[in-house]
Amino acid sequence: MQLHEKIPNNVDLAGDRKLQRALEHWQPSFLEWWKQIGPEGFQASGVYLRTAISVDTTGWAHFDYVKMPEYRWGIFLAPAEPGRSIGFGDNASQTAWAEVPGEYRNLLRRLIVTQADTEPASVEQQRRLGRTAPSMYDLRNLFQVNVEEGRHLWAMVYLLHGHFGRDGREEAEALLARRSGDPDRPRILGAFNAPIDDWLSFYMFTMFTDRDGKYQLLALAESGFDPLARTTRFMLTEEAHHMFVGETGIRRVVKRTCELMRQAPDGDVRSLGGIDLASLQKYVNFWYSVSLDLFGGEISSNAAEYFACGLKGRANEKACEDHLALSGSYRMPVPEGGRLVEKDVPLRNAMNEVLRDAYIDDNQRGVEMWNKTIAEHGIDFRLKLPSRRFNRRIGIYAGLLFTPEGEPMAREEFDRRRDEWLPSEPDRDYVRSLMQPVIEPGRIAGWIAPPTKGINGKPLEFEYVRLA
Repeated sequence: MQLHEKIPNNVDLAGDRKLQRALEHWQPSFLEWWKQIGPEGFQASGVYLRTAISVDTTGWAHFDYVKMPEYRWGIFLAPAEPGRSIGFGDNASQTAWAEVPGEYRNLLRRLIVTQADTEPASVEQQRRLGRTAPSMYDLRNLFQVNVEEGRHLWAMVYLLHGHFGRDGREEAEALLARRSGDPDRPRILGAFNAPIDDWLSFYMFTMFTDRDGKYQLLALAESGFDPLARTTRFMLTEEAHHMFVGETGIRRVVKRTCELMRQAPDGDVRSLGGIDLASLQKYVNFWYSVSLDLFGGEISSNAAEYFACGLKGRANEKACEDHLALSGSYRMPVPEGGRLVEKDVPLRNAMNEVLRDAYIDDNQRGVEMWNKTIAEHGIDFRLKLPSRRFNRRIGIYAGLLFTPEGEPMAREEFDRRRDEWLPSEPDRDYVRSLMQPVIEPGRIAGWIAPPTKGINGKPLEFEYVRLA
């Protein structure tokens, strides 16, 4: 473990001088990107952050005050498994690759670049949120998410520099050149170009979009390319906090909304400065549906090829019975002639949908926790995940119109009812109007409940950010 190097790492970077020089050459560009496009207005503040110092399952992180531009971004791979073999596809049982197989070079590069591009994109999307934080606790959590997305970018850039030569170096530079939402040089995936200009959207993003990241990382953690598998396994350790921020953040909004509903004579929480449950449902519908698109098409030759080659498996592939997936099929409703027809799709071509199934089940658990909070307040309302066919832009349902229950509908009716199901501009304006900063230690905005506990055993009143 080389923690005190210019680039902290556990990959013996000092033993590869060429690679070390290449990454040290990239480092100033990264820091310049961070200062220009990273969290706005707090670069000089001391933030109580955790920093990775090992890959152990316990005691892997160190907590202390750090100015974000001085954060110790590093490169950490999970320990190698001696004799590890590829667990699926046509290359199953072969020894996992330590280097990129020439025949899979372009496929692997595409996978790594697509994953890498999401990391700086989310930092760019969230860069102004610090100015409207609902509490100092939340402000610190935002910055923790941001710096860890930065470290995940480093993880992918290490793979590009270390295994793809000049092409990899050029891709690493391009990662710092694209910008979220830029019409001329946008980020690769649609959800990472959507604006996040309020904290409700931030919680939805970390709940739904970061959870997509979890399942993409789980699939890549099965990869026959061992450096990628080991890199993503450690990234999952940090990703868990991002989803915690989203799931508990929404639960805190739900709790506060329910409290205000009990106080308001007519249940109108907006009159008391709260976010009504109907608007919460609209935000769920939007962020969940755009995050579903991130899995790709339901019927995908690319997914089949990634699986066949042993590059990207299923989440927790070891738990699957058939690791070849040559004879199985997946039954799904396919649009045909204006209606949905049940069809059996070869299993390899349905790997995106298999991964999406696990993602949906995981999200449902979180929604049930929110509904438990609503029920505890005696309120007859249930938040729901919309159908996987609703509001889709990618896959077989793209461009088609469905109700949140998944029923086909005409354009005229959808246009008439759209604002019932998705946030309208007045909804977004109202939510943005609530985004007034409350960053004194121990205080919290009126539209969200306080957390049940602080960070690393600290109380809510702790000074999580030392404002510059």
